[in-house]
Amino acid sequence: MKKNWFRRKAEAPPEVAAVQTARRAGEGLWGSLPVPLRPAEAGLYEGLREAVPIIDAALQKIVRLSAGFRLRCSTGEGQRLLDRFRREVPVGSGGVGLDRFLSGYLMSLLTYGSAVGEMVLSPGGDRVAALYLSDLRDLSLRRGKNPLETEILLERPGGAVPLPYPELVLFSALDPEPGEAAGRSLLRGLPFLSSVLMEIYRAVGENFRRIGAVRYAVTVKPEPGTDAQGVAEAVAREWSGAMAASGRGEIRDFVAVGDVQIRVIGADNQFIDTQVPVRQILEQIVAKTGLPPFLLGLSWSTTERMSRQQADILTTELESYRGILTPVAERICRMVLDLAGMPGEVEILWDNISLQDETELAQARYVNAQAAILEQKLKEGQA
Repeated sequence: MKKNWFRRKAEAPPEVAAVQTARRAGEGLWGSLPVPLRPAEAGLYEGLREAVPIIDAALQKIVRLSAGFRLRCSTGEGQRLLDRFRREVPVGSGGVGLDRFLSGYLMSLLTYGSAVGEMVLSPGGDRVAALYLSDLRDLSLRRGKNPLETEILLERPGGAVPLPYPELVLFSALDPEPGEAAGRSLLRGLPFLSSVLMEIYRAVGENFRRIGAVRYAVTVKPEPGTDAQGVAEAVAREWSGAMAASGRGEIRDFVAVGDVQIRVIGADNQFIDTQVPVRQILEQIVAKTGLPPFLLGLSWSTTERMSRQQADILTTELESYRGILTPVAERICRMVLDLAGMPGEVEILWDNISLQDETELAQARYVNAQAAILEQKLKEGQA
């Protein structure tokens, strides 16, 4: 029998004993007052993604590498329903598919530290008609009846109000601090380093504007008794004409009378070597993202063994993000089955992260099979 979520009462949260080490409700800022879900430094994080392309590229690669999964249901009818839902469910105003929703959900999680989504039901409340990625500027957090509960509120002109159907809302936090509900952005700690990096790039640009475009100093020493001013004006006209002709692609000789010296202004100056400080800052940024440098186009010297180790570390990082997305996807799929009145268990099967993982898994199975055969032969020989 199909469930109507607009008519059923909200399920009561599980009863738990009091948390002894937590502050009581109403004590301090985090308790009775709503806390904005969008961090105060969110605009700074967005500016970092625009100003430093390598940061935006790192977030995009994490999202793409974390994608790829299959839905498995214990019943055939439920499997067909979930497969169709995964392909066809609208996401926001222009996206389609559960994969699209989870990618945007993870991007919000990485950028702001928190992500909120909503399962939008049909007018009759008998199916999940769409998925919506919520704008964190419209939401706030408040502790529930006990420290294990979190209530999401909607910001209104008159103040924050509770949501009428909180069971349709999805919420995840990335590495929240102990006792807190909101997560921490992956970009936390990068604003200072990024500001130093932008200062270096800005200084390089200023230097190129000053001495990058070659300028010339023409010094004329006329013969004694000649009109120095007239000679200087004639040399200036000839030099300007020669430079203008070179700009048009013409070859024109420069003719002057007297001792004429031509030198490049700023030729003796050298640019400050910025490779070392830029690399040191980029190393800190790359370490924060957890991606191997070669994935971001940084051709730093490395060995094949080191590259394999970096790939293994990346695998653990992506599995951590998938662990956050798995409960979200499972909850959506369970809602789809419940509203359709279909029994069955749902499982999220993530794809292996790369072809290298497929090869290593196959090699491991092959080695284990050989070891099992040798062990069996040894047992038979001893018998």
